Amino acid sequence: MGAVAQREVAASADRGALARMVMTLLDHWNLSTEDQAALQGIAASNRAALTRYRKGEAIGTSRDQYERVGHLLGIHKNLRLLFPRNRDLAYRWMSTRNKAFDNLTPVEVVKEWGFAGLLMVRGYLDRARGV
Repeated sequence: MGAVAQREVAASADRGALARMVMTLLDHWNLSTEDQAALQGIAASNRAALTRYRKGEAIGTSRDQYERVGHLLGIHKNLRLLFPRNRDLAYRWMSTRNKAFDNLTPVEVVKEWGFAGLLMVRGYLDRARGV
């Protein structure tokens, strides 16, 4: 196998591991299938993609998907750093109403505003950490 083919196989494996990681995170957040799809920017009816990602099939190669995954993992990191002794609160936060978001949950903000909502949630947590 050539060097280019080996890199492609390795990249696909990395995208598969990334997909499993994100799906595990969304499961920890205890989100509905519809919410999981919305956070990843895919149609709510596309349950098949979520199933494939859960099995470790490589996440797509679009810039939007990579950026969304990066922000979701950044949100998770912020929550774990803000609530280091309360994992339950860190996992529940995305589904909890927040006055900073006009009493919407962070998931609702992302569903309403799309990618901009994801940035709003991430920015809020970054500021809460003093970043």
